Amino acid sequence: MELNEAAKSTVKEQKEKGLQLLKKLLAIREFSLMLIIIGFGIILSFLSPYFFSVANISTTAIGLAGDGIIAIGMTMALVLGGFDLSVGSVMALSGVIAGALYLAGVEIWLAVLVALLGGIFCGLFNGYLIGKVKLNPFITTLGMMSIARGGSYVLTQGSPLSLSGLAKSFTFFGSGQVCGFPIMVLIFLLMAVFMDFALRRSAPMRQVFYVGSSEKAAILSGINVPRVKMGVFFLTALLSAIAGILTLSRFTVAQPNAGTGSELRAIAACVIGGASLNGGEGTVLGAVLGVVLLALVNNALILLNVSVYWQDLLTGIILISAVLIDFITHHRSAGTR
Repeated sequence: MELNEAAKSTVKEQKEKGLQLLKKLLAIREFSLMLIIIGFGIILSFLSPYFFSVANISTTAIGLAGDGIIAIGMTMALVLGGFDLSVGSVMALSGVIAGALYLAGVEIWLAVLVALLGGIFCGLFNGYLIGKVKLNPFITTLGMMSIARGGSYVLTQGSPLSLSGLAKSFTFFGSGQVCGFPIMVLIFLLMAVFMDFALRRSAPMRQVFYVGSSEKAAILSGINVPRVKMGVFFLTALLSAIAGILTLSRFTVAQPNAGTGSELRAIAACVIGGASLNGGEGTVLGAVLGVVLLALVNNALILLNVSVYWQDLLTGIILISAVLIDFITHHRSAGTR
């Protein structure tokens, strides 16, 4: 009888430990997102047999790579306690600069270098105004968004620039494959892994969290806050420029309206992935999973023949929901202190 009681007690303890472990895992935003993505994918596979086709998965993956690269940079901006509304416009401007220079007779790789430098300049200018001059990130990046987008339309006269005769070494990055795996997706994943590791382990990158958590405390601890801010906006612009060049490599067309809405999708993906609008929190993995979830929602609309105009509406709903969850979570955690 005592043995049976002991056995029951052991089983009960194991169940309690299992439930506690499950609760801890579900409390991790990335784990919960993975479950949601898997569940959403399973449901979508029943609604559309085309969902798990190689063509659909490949197209969806390539399509989300650009937004994913931008979201990596946006993660750092949100962790810093700000955001960058100019990322989509910088993406377009970089592609347009490269395209315009190529059509003017400049070798494509030199054109790419100049385009990347143009994107970097936008980021450093943002960082200087925000970090040194202490302007508001919203106003500053909103202004840069208008400048970069306007510059794209000026350079193209409002029309797409179609490029022909591009070197295969350039188009390979946008449309090439290695063992059936799209190069553009591989570049995105490698960037995500590297930046996730850097944000978690690198001492200079950890300073972004310190500044985002408490700028005053960061200053008192000797951190050069203006330099950290300039570094973050430099990286967000560089990643946006890279996304623009990869998009140009994929389509061989420089579109002045490329990247429209990318800033909102990136912010939505990051917040869904656990980044806080208050700063000090966020992971690259969470942002990547957020991008994947938004891409699945968009893919579902396409496969179910729902108007693509619903995409922005649903993205907005998801963003507001994620912000509400973030607010409630922080409100509760503040109440328990």
